[in-house]
Amino acid sequence: MADAERSEGTATATATDPEAAAFDYDVAIVGGGPTGCSAGVFTGRYGLDTVVFDRGRSSLQRCAYLENYLGFPGGVDVETFYGLIHDHVEAAGCDLVPELVEAVEPAAGDETETADAAGPGFEVTTQDGETVTARRVVAAARYGGDFLEPLGDDEMFITYEYDGETRTKFDRDYADVEGRTAIDGLYVAAPVSEVNVQAIMSAGQGARVGRSVITDHRLEQGYPEDLAAHWDWIRPEAELADEETARDDWRERFDSRVPDDCDLADERLRELREADVERQREMYVSEGTVESRAERGRERLADHLGVDADSGPAADSASDSE
Repeated sequence: MADAERSEGTATATATDPEAAAFDYDVAIVGGGPTGCSAGVFTGRYGLDTVVFDRGRSSLQRCAYLENYLGFPGGVDVETFYGLIHDHVEAAGCDLVPELVEAVEPAAGDETETADAAGPGFEVTTQDGETVTARRVVAAARYGGDFLEPLGDDEMFITYEYDGETRTKFDRDYADVEGRTAIDGLYVAAPVSEVNVQAIMSAGQGARVGRSVITDHRLEQGYPEDLAAHWDWIRPEAELADEETARDDWRERFDSRVPDDCDLADERLRELREADVERQREMYVSEGTVESRAERGRERLADHLGVDADSGPAADSASDSE
């Protein structure tokens, strides 16, 4: 399970999940490129125990140089970019495993291996024969989905003619726009139609699917549908005029969105509400915390770029004024 220290700012307040101990991971992501890493940052920061499998051969590595990814006005070389996104995944609390996944199949104990009847949970087997279990799996490998064949859903694959031969390939429209599929707990972030043809679009789709995973996890915990979505924002603590008043407001807002026909026991509903209130509170950070995180962010970026974090225009200006 993920044992890396999660980065500051990660929301970790969770309501008790009785099924969590049944699996090695809450989420297993197959693919360590922009799509898979983006999904992992969201699930990891939420507090879901996440593993990302990276075979080390993402399609992006075919590019000579990356010039259209937002935030890099001079472009960025692919090796540096990969170092950054992998560092981000681990900072979010995910395990990053440099292995090729050969098969995803229903977890042992399911009475049937057919997709329609597969119970919750999966076994993920790597090329070296290691197996882990996960409640949810996100496919994020652009080049295909052969590793999903053991799930037994023929709808995943389509046939086509090539050079006089009939071949089979993964259906890029198999998942819906949020990444959900007909198999409980299986999501597809890649390959998806034309979304994965640009790195920044791939990252956006990964984030979208990561949020779908979080929403479904919250629904499974018992959150009413109108309260299942989660927003990962960090806000200035100065906006909290009075913390206790804010907590009361959050509780009132939560209660107002619980439907009248909600069948959860009052105790469970209170547990979910208090976990949600704690998450809301964790979104607010002090000015000092913002400054320390900004400094840490510059240092980590500088490490990847091979420069001194104190160098650059700001440092030069300070030096000139002395």
